Amino acid sequence: MLAPPVKSGPRFDEFIQADKVRVIDENGENIGVMYTREAIEQAAEVGMNLVEVSPNADPPVCKFLDVGKYRYEAQKKANAARKTQKTQEIKEIKMRPNIDDHDYDVKMRNVTKFIEHGDKVKVTLRFRGREMAHQHLGMDLLRRVQDDVAELAKVEAYPRLEGRQMLMVLAPK
Repeated sequence: MLAPPVKSGPRFDEFIQADKVRVIDENGENIGVMYTREAIEQAAEVGMNLVEVSPNADPPVCKFLDVGKYRYEAQKKANAARKTQKTQEIKEIKMRPNIDDHDYDVKMRNVTKFIEHGDKVKVTLRFRGREMAHQHLGMDLLRRVQDDVAELAKVEAYPRLEGRQMLMVLAPK
């Protein structure tokens, strides 16, 4: 009885659906186009499996390989790629429209630190009470933030008002 079809990874041996395939032997030599049955038998003689390495080609390209070893190598390669990639987080800085200069400087130090680490920064400006009547002050403050980090970051989402807060998103250049 046949084993159930493999859900992940390349097709091999009996699971190859094409009638004819282009075959490459274990040394990387191109043997040529042949029937799949014949290629599977030749691979078995060498003690290997016939693995479909390029299923979209016409005819599909298959290679004499050890399936377990091939899957292990592919998994190791995927894990190494995942390990080296940097996930980008969104950090949030909250301000008020009438922020003092020193407080502003502290917040801006954090913004530059986050951007240098490769994270996006969401600058949130919260309005309370009658401050809503002076939204131009908030817009001026966000424009000042934008100018201060112009050489480090680009504006990904321009300032917009959402309810009682104004938001802007900065991303590293």
